[in-house]
Amino acid sequence: MARGRLNGIEIDYEVSGSGPTLLLSHGYGSTRHMWDDQHRAFADRWRVVSWDMRGHGQTDSPGDPKQYSAALTVADMRALLQHVGAERAIIGGLSLGGYVSLAFALAHPEMTQALVICDSGPGYRNAEARAQWNQRAQERATGLEAKGLEALTRRSRETQQAVHRSAQGLAHAARGMLAQEGSLVIDGLASIRVPTLVIVGDQDQPFVAPSEYMAKKIAGARLAVIPGAGHSSNLDQPEIFNRVLREFLASL
Repeated sequence: MARGRLNGIEIDYEVSGSGPTLLLSHGYGSTRHMWDDQHRAFADRWRVVSWDMRGHGQTDSPGDPKQYSAALTVADMRALLQHVGAERAIIGGLSLGGYVSLAFALAHPEMTQALVICDSGPGYRNAEARAQWNQRAQERATGLEAKGLEALTRRSRETQQAVHRSAQGLAHAARGMLAQEGSLVIDGLASIRVPTLVIVGDQDQPFVAPSEYMAKKIAGARLAVIPGAGHSSNLDQPEIFNRVLREFLASL
């Protein structure tokens, strides 16, 4: 475990191994610990970096709700890479972590060696669909404010294992980071020019179609469907997930 003061907050992160840097970002309601197995599996040839986003895990939870957004998350990713001395990295993440990884690649292509997008989606062009997504994010925030951290315990395998410091921080993160504005990411897919691996569990039905869409829109992207895996494909089928990811990383 390590901590660094970046962009005005204390960010909790972990670094293991040596070689090309692989930055892994977690999903909403989870923490960097969802990548513990990848730290063990890939530290032989890669420098693996995982971290807790704002409002999550052991990273600070600012009291100001304006301190939570996808843009600030991207800025934190950039600051963390600079903090660990990485000029470029393979940028990867699951769910919300995958979405902000896409946003990072669009904002900082010069720092993006490759992309690994897991059980995620690129957002929406349709305003009504985006509003429905944001309504669910608002419901999560309201539930956390009403029930505290117990509101997360039964959501998914990745959130069941997570330990957080602040329910209010997670509520702010739902409204500011999980909720989406505009179609910048989905509109930018065709402009991505780095090697990209899209991974999705075959039982993660809400994200199968978005994963197929991303693999078609990003030039040369590979799509890997993990059998017997749900939304947390790296936790549900770690051996298959790690094999697929290792083959991709070795090809770079």
